[in-house]
Amino acid sequence: MRNRLLLLILFGTSVTLFGQVDPHFSQYYVYPSFLNPSLTGVFNGTSRVSGIYRNQWNAISTPFSTKGVSADFSSNKNINVGVGVINQSAGNGGYNFSTGHINIAYTGVKFGQEGFGRLVLGIQAGLIDRRFNPSKLSFGDQWNPVTGYSPFNPTSEVFQNTSATSLDVGAGLLFYDANPSHKANLYLGGSIAHLTRPSEDFFSSNTGRLPYRIIGHAGARLSLSERFSITPNALYLIQGSAKEVMVGAFGNYALAEQHHLLFGANYRLNDAVSPYLGFTFKTTLIGLSYDVTTSNLGRQVNGTNAFEISISFFSPKKIKTPDIDFVCPRL
Repeated sequence: MRNRLLLLILFGTSVTLFGQVDPHFSQYYVYPSFLNPSLTGVFNGTSRVSGIYRNQWNAISTPFSTKGVSADFSSNKNINVGVGVINQSAGNGGYNFSTGHINIAYTGVKFGQEGFGRLVLGIQAGLIDRRFNPSKLSFGDQWNPVTGYSPFNPTSEVFQNTSATSLDVGAGLLFYDANPSHKANLYLGGSIAHLTRPSEDFFSSNTGRLPYRIIGHAGARLSLSERFSITPNALYLIQGSAKEVMVGAFGNYALAEQHHLLFGANYRLNDAVSPYLGFTFKTTLIGLSYDVTTSNLGRQVNGTNAFEISISFFSPKKIKTPDIDFVCPRL
């Protein structure tokens, strides 16, 4: 196929490549429902609304962009709920990837004499919609050896479908130490997406399936003083033949009771270094990160990198409970 169609297949839904086709974020901790549905509602508040925007490879004619919005709510009845929407647009072929999910997390499993050991189980269900615009593609048979290429020249390429919508289900598990007297609070979790193996309906054979997306993540908040903590963290993701490994650390310095400065960096193995800077003002958290590409891909996209901006709004609890402060999104 021609270059633009090849890009569509590579980043859309290839049956033969079977690689990672889901979007990803460097600030993965900002969008916890996409990372792990068991993180739904695990924050010190009653409600949280988060938004994130990622832009990458803006030196090409149509940059890749990913937008996400989520909202989740905690309760004292051992059930947390949330919703999330992600949209990704990629390349000149008008490729668009959208997902919408509902998350439910059960928080009633507790360990220890005071119940500071927490085990959370989460499930996720929603829809995935993928589509592209064939009028934005160019094909070899539209080239005339006399007059050259013209988008008005007819083509013999015919697509059975230009959109596909599928049911998507996932699940996750999270354990964390919520003891506020501990100087080191460990957390670890795992999730699996696409349990229903959504079909790839762009082709009439309908034999392609989205591969499972399996994620493991872990870290620990280390309280170094009353004002300063550092959180080393790691993420491992595998989807089809694609693999992503990320390690990093974040510092959280309390400038005042409701004002926090966050800073740190992640390293995505064989891909990029992503420094991060964030600021919390009362119930609002704003974060910025920039991916500096370290792989050969940087030369192929003319040295361009990626940036992300995120914002989260919280509705705090009337009675402050520090036992889950360290969990998302203050990693």
